[in-house]
Amino acid sequence: MILPDFLQIDPETRHVSLDGRDPAFYGDPNRVYALLHEHCPIFYWEEQRQWFFAGYDHVNGLLRDRRFGRQILHIASREELGLPDPAPHLENFDLAERYSLLELEPPEHSRLRTLVNRAFVSRHIERLRPEIAALAEKLIDGFEKDGQTELLSSFADIIPVTMIARMIGIPDEMGPQLLAWSHAYVGMYMFKRTEADEFAADRAAKEFADYVKGLIAERRRNPREDLLTHMIHTEHKGQHLTDDELVSTTIVLLNAGHEATVHQIGNSVRMILESGLPATELFRDEAATERTVEETLRICAPVHIFQRWALEDVEIDGLQFRRGDKVSLILAAANLDPKKFTDPLTFKPERQEAPNLSFGAGIHFCIGAPLARLELNTVLPILFRRLPEMRIADKPVVKDVYHFHGLERLDLAW
Repeated sequence: MILPDFLQIDPETRHVSLDGRDPAFYGDPNRVYALLHEHCPIFYWEEQRQWFFAGYDHVNGLLRDRRFGRQILHIASREELGLPDPAPHLENFDLAERYSLLELEPPEHSRLRTLVNRAFVSRHIERLRPEIAALAEKLIDGFEKDGQTELLSSFADIIPVTMIARMIGIPDEMGPQLLAWSHAYVGMYMFKRTEADEFAADRAAKEFADYVKGLIAERRRNPREDLLTHMIHTEHKGQHLTDDELVSTTIVLLNAGHEATVHQIGNSVRMILESGLPATELFRDEAATERTVEETLRICAPVHIFQRWALEDVEIDGLQFRRGDKVSLILAAANLDPKKFTDPLTFKPERQEAPNLSFGAGIHFCIGAPLARLELNTVLPILFRRLPEMRIADKPVVKDVYHFHGLERLDLAW
C-alpha cells in the first residue's frame, strides 16, 4: 500500500494516523478520502481519538439514526459520562450555544425549528432572487473595470452575510463586524483550535450576544417585517422563544447562513475554472445551473464533518459504541464514495447519481440549504456571464480551517 508520508492506515485494526493540520491534507482532502474509501472507510483517527465514518450509506444512515444525536447531557450527567466540567473561559460561548438549533435534540429542537423554519422554506426564499442578483451585479460593477479581483473579499464574503443579515433585520453596515465575530466564533470547531482561539471565540460570543440582545429590545419596541420580529412574536403551542433562545438562534442563523456559503462560492468558482468546462454550457439554463451547483457541492463541500453522540449502546459494522461515545461523519468523503459515484474525484455536472450530503440529512438537515442553493444558483451564472474571460491569476491557497474547507483567497484576472 503506497500512501503519502502524512497518512498511515492499518486496515486490520482500522486505525488511521493523519495530521489534520498538514497542508498536504487539508489542501487536498479528497485525495485522502479516496484512499480511505479504498482501504478503510470506517476508521479510528488516532490524533482525534474518535471513530470516523466515510462511506455514503453509513454517513447517510447515521445522520438519520435516532440512536445518535447532537446532544447528550439531556439524558446523562457529566459525571456519568466522565466529561470534564465546562471551561470557565468559555462561559459566554457555552451560553450562546446552549439553545443552538445545531446542538439540540427533540423536543426542544422541534419547537425551535418550527418557529424559524417558515422563513426558510423554498417559496419564501425564492422571493430573494432579484435582491441577490442585484447585489451580485452591483459588486461586479465595482471591480469589473480593474481587470482583476480577489474574489472572496470583493464578492463571496459580502453576498451571504448581507442576505442573511437583511433577512434577520440587521443593517448592511454591520456586515464586516458580523464576519469578524463569526470567524472568531467558528474557530471553536476547527482542528487547529488553540487556547487563544478559545478566548477569541468567547469574546466574540459575548459581543455578538450583547449586540443581538440590544436588537431584540429594539424590535420589541419597534416591530418590523423581518425574521427577528417574527421569532420574537411567533408562538408554538402557546410558547414563545426566551431571550436566551432568541440569542442562540440568531447567532446560529447568522453563522450558518453565510460562513459555509462564502467558502462554497470560492470553491465552486475555482472548481469550474480549473475544470476547463465552458461556463456557457454549465449555466446555459436553470436545469444546467442546478446540476452544476450540486456537483460543486458534492466534490468541494464547505463543511466536512458532523459529530454525533451515541444516545444508547449501539453496534455498527461490528464496532461497539456505548452511550456517551462520540462519532464523526465525514460528509465530504461520503460525497466521494465510489460505490455511489462513478469516477468520484472528477467534476461531472451531468451526473444523475445519489444526492450529495453536504447539507446533512435527517432532523438536522441544514435549515439554510434553500437560501444557500438560491445564492449559488443566482450569483455563479451572473459572475461567469459578466466576466467570460475570467481566469485564476495565482495558485489558490486553502485556508487552515479544517474541518471547514475554503480558500484563503482567490485571485482572478480577465
